[in-house]
Amino acid sequence: MFEFISLTEVACGAGRHGRAVARQAGQARSHADFVADVGRWQTAFAQTTGLRWALYFEDGYQFACALYGAWHAGKTVFLPGDVQPGSVARLDAEVDGWAGDVPQGLCAASVDMAQARQALDLENTRLVLYTSGSSGEPEAIAKSLRQLEAEIGTLHQSFAARMPSAPQAHIWTTVSHQHIYGLLFAILWPLASGIRFVAERLVYPEQMAQALGPEPSVLIASPAHLRRLPETLDWAAARQGVRMVFSSGGPLPPQAADDTLRLWGCSPVEVFGSSETGGIAWRQRSEHGDTWQVFAGVQWRVAQEVLELRSPNLADSGWWRSTDRIAPTASGGFVLLGREDRIVKIEEKRVSLTAIERHLAQSPWVQEVRALVYQGRLAVVAVLTPEGNEALARLGKQAVNQGLRQLLVSVVEPVALPKRWRYPAQMPVNAQSKTTEALLLDLLRPTRPLAHWLQRDLAEARAELEIEADLRVFDGHFPVAPVLPGVAQLDWAVSFGRECFPIAGDFLRVEALKFQRPVRPGDRIALALTWRAATSTLVFAYSSGGQMHSSGRIVFAGPEHV
Repeated sequence: MFEFISLTEVACGAGRHGRAVARQAGQARSHADFVADVGRWQTAFAQTTGLRWALYFEDGYQFACALYGAWHAGKTVFLPGDVQPGSVARLDAEVDGWAGDVPQGLCAASVDMAQARQALDLENTRLVLYTSGSSGEPEAIAKSLRQLEAEIGTLHQSFAARMPSAPQAHIWTTVSHQHIYGLLFAILWPLASGIRFVAERLVYPEQMAQALGPEPSVLIASPAHLRRLPETLDWAAARQGVRMVFSSGGPLPPQAADDTLRLWGCSPVEVFGSSETGGIAWRQRSEHGDTWQVFAGVQWRVAQEVLELRSPNLADSGWWRSTDRIAPTASGGFVLLGREDRIVKIEEKRVSLTAIERHLAQSPWVQEVRALVYQGRLAVVAVLTPEGNEALARLGKQAVNQGLRQLLVSVVEPVALPKRWRYPAQMPVNAQSKTTEALLLDLLRPTRPLAHWLQRDLAEARAELEIEADLRVFDGHFPVAPVLPGVAQLDWAVSFGRECFPIAGDFLRVEALKFQRPVRPGDRIALALTWRAATSTLVFAYSSGGQMHSSGRIVFAGPEHV
């Protein structure tokens, strides 16, 4: 293990002999390279007038150089979690400029013209990052270098003895450095400890199987990645090389921890904390089970079952009240009981979203589950187990819904039971591998309306459709005056037709297609379907108020087309 360097000094000096910083595109980046590249960024930032700069880089080494270049130029750095148009628009009003992988972003200078670099000031060197937005809009969190230094010191004190000391050791990551977890574990701690980090992020299990091992390595992972380790991949090299696995950003299911230990021979170190507090506690299930071990320097207490703490990772020395409910254990740690802020009102009835999830997770059909409120009603998004998917295929969605709903009868009054259910193949995650409420709400927004069937027989079907404004098919079509896309009308005709009639063949073509009047949010329209089995043709028509919106004939592959 190399000498541990303060975060205030990692970019100072002409380069420490033998000290490596990163591996970028297969090439080693030494400390001397890092110092020079930081100087090029410092030069670029020093030539700008604004003090507040947003950084966004996919490449971890470029990010580290730009971060320290900005800090040494006296800038306050802002770290957006992504560069989606909405995120950029929100941050534009807060910053003076952007650097990195964005249009017209500031680039490093061609030469290093910076003066001799002094150690950074712990209090005046600042960073602003954002919460993941798990329960709403991302919130800005300001951090001083003192707070980051304290956290890195705690990590080193807690885990340095377990880290690989071989010169060829690497730190890999599946998480973005634009979030506090990736920033601390995949950038700042490696810079201070001297273990080189890999600039490129691992995204897919196939990349992990190829990259991890046989050299000694540490993986900074998310629960989303550890939940999906395919048994079919060859993990022999990973089992030989992986020395430590960290997981943070959300709860790691016990099965995922067991799978990681079985496949890699390494029990993940789970870290519990938040963007506001930094790390609070850690555990390895193989050793600690459900009990969290509090980090040295963190003081904690329980007030009405809620965790309160004081920590050097916080901005001041006062007690900080969390929203996490805990129970102390005899060993001096605690177990989590759920979040205090996950009590909602449905039809004037108090409902615990945590209790909903806990009961549903007991079903052999459910692998992972999230409960939330959608349009004033309880909704559930669940990833099913193989057994659950088999039940879904055999019994149908309504039967699975009802089976899971029965598990909640003892904890939720009938009027508040979930009304909307979604069963994705996996939970949606953002760049920080977090499942946010916004992503879940997007899943819950339907792509087609609910059909109120007025007639359904072997050849004819008629339904009324309420065209609600939250249908996902309206996205981008058009922002000022939404209009139902014609392709959505065709898709609905096909999907409703397959539900009503024995249509087995593939789509071939559309005939006599006419769009006569636009369909807008709030319309109540009639759908008429006719199935002509002899020619494998579905005739459809959308109308309202006696006037036609669209019509046509959809031809499917049948015996005559073979």
